[in-house]
Amino acid sequence: MSFFNSQYNSDTPYLDSGYSWARLCFSVLISLIGSAGMWAVVVVLPAVQEEFGIDRSEASIPYTTTMIGFAIGNFLFGRQIDRFGIVLPMIVASMMLGTGFILGALSTNIWTFAIFQGVFIGIGSAITFGPLIADISHWFERNRGIAVAAAASGNYLAGTFWPLILKDVIATDGWRDAYMLIAVASIAVMMPMALLLRRRLPAQEVTLLPSAGQPVVNKRSIDISPRALQILLCIAGISCCVAMSMPQVHIVAYCADLGFGVSAGAEMLAVMLAGGIVSRLLSGFLADRIGGVRTVLLGSFLQCLALFLYIPFNGLASLYIVSLIFGLSQGGIVPSYAIIVREYLPAKEAGERVGLVIMMTVVGMALGGWISGLIYDLTGSYQAAFINGIAWNMLNMGIMALLLWRTRESRPVRA
Repeated sequence: MSFFNSQYNSDTPYLDSGYSWARLCFSVLISLIGSAGMWAVVVVLPAVQEEFGIDRSEASIPYTTTMIGFAIGNFLFGRQIDRFGIVLPMIVASMMLGTGFILGALSTNIWTFAIFQGVFIGIGSAITFGPLIADISHWFERNRGIAVAAAASGNYLAGTFWPLILKDVIATDGWRDAYMLIAVASIAVMMPMALLLRRRLPAQEVTLLPSAGQPVVNKRSIDISPRALQILLCIAGISCCVAMSMPQVHIVAYCADLGFGVSAGAEMLAVMLAGGIVSRLLSGFLADRIGGVRTVLLGSFLQCLALFLYIPFNGLASLYIVSLIFGLSQGGIVPSYAIIVREYLPAKEAGERVGLVIMMTVVGMALGGWISGLIYDLTGSYQAAFINGIAWNMLNMGIMALLLWRTRESRPVRA
């Protein structure tokens, strides 16, 4: 059976198959390109602030609108892939990204720039996270945790790759040319690669129960209703990402304020996200063994410790080290929510439910990015912003502890 055949042969096992791993590789490459918009807006923040003559909180608005669009897109595209598969939404998203980056490069003020970021780039980028993670989760069972983590790592690979490329383009040609470069890549690479994902599972395979001949599924149960569990996961997603957003959104500006320059901040962001890639892969490996809730709880605890380290250490070398520690701590948290959804909730609703939780994590990133900028404007320092992040982080830990307490022993579900 060809890897590129769109028809599924029901006599051939599909979970954890050779095609499953090939599809995972395609997904990671697509995410590397399609996630550029989330990080490009962070890298251009100082240049945009200077060109438009605005303060830090106003300059943070395009990031906030991007995250709002990203949040909405995760939910909308998540629902669509449950019905139509990933290919058509992926093609639509690549066209939105190309259009958004072109219009962003032509913006004449912060408000039009923020609108284009949110409506086109934010929503378009969403296809490469929650929806792509939900899609790949259907092709794995035994190695679902590591597969979901690897798919989610494409987002951080983009955060490692694009800042290093864009900082040189911005230095020589300006941020507008940098946006044009991403526009071309979004259409020329994403659209043809989407066709590599056109094979779909039969509708009856995406259910709570495995098909005949497939492995037994270990379904976890919890003394919380599905609706209450979904709400708790959404609150947890907001709280962890308000904490996570402080270093990720403001590290470039923070380094500029300390006199280390934008280039050092971009490199620090790349180091942070490289650590996040390692963290995501390790967390996926761990989630296959201890479950999603324990993995999120561990990651949240380590993220909280890393945030504490930013308060006393603000030298150049120490910030590189702390940023690496932060990346190694928090990278696996968000993808693990998808594992929790698949462990406790119906598989046929995976796209919508994962998309909703991811939407809330992005709301947390948007809210946290704006709050950190506001705290900076009010206090003239990022120290209080780090403390704010720590408080939100503790809320996330409390929710995960509650879910762990209410979880019952796993029980086998057989076809």
